[in-house]
Amino acid sequence: MIYAYPCEFTSDEDGGLVAVFPDVPQAITGGSDLAEARTMAEDALATALAGYVHAQRDIPTPSQPGAGQELIAVPTVAAAKLALYSAMRAQRIGSGELASRLGISNAAAQKLIDPEHSSPINQLQKALLALGHSLVVEVTAV
Repeated sequence: MIYAYPCEFTSDEDGGLVAVFPDVPQAITGGSDLAEARTMAEDALATALAGYVHAQRDIPTPSQPGAGQELIAVPTVAAAKLALYSAMRAQRIGSGELASRLGISNAAAQKLIDPEHSSPINQLQKALLALGHSLVVEVTAV
């Protein structure tokens, strides 16, 4: 799955912009201009999706962007963590099983899943491989 979600930017009464995500209604933010609103939107999206992990909910599937919407991507490490979490949910395994497959402690496996904890991308890639998934990074022009 590609962790990039449609975002709608609308003007507010103070001349700034408000950013909302139809697929992730908990992610609402804004900025004084489009550049700031985009930066804030990325952060709000990652934070809201981390809330799904903490609440042990499924990560919403991004819809196709509609007219007047633009895609906002989740930061790379956060996207890898969301993919790992989703793969674990799909396979109905917990951090103990992930730890066993990787030969690491349960605490280390929990850190790989925790969106609030920074993890090296190569460790996340190894964890995804242990679950039969691969990590692909796509670079696109903006």
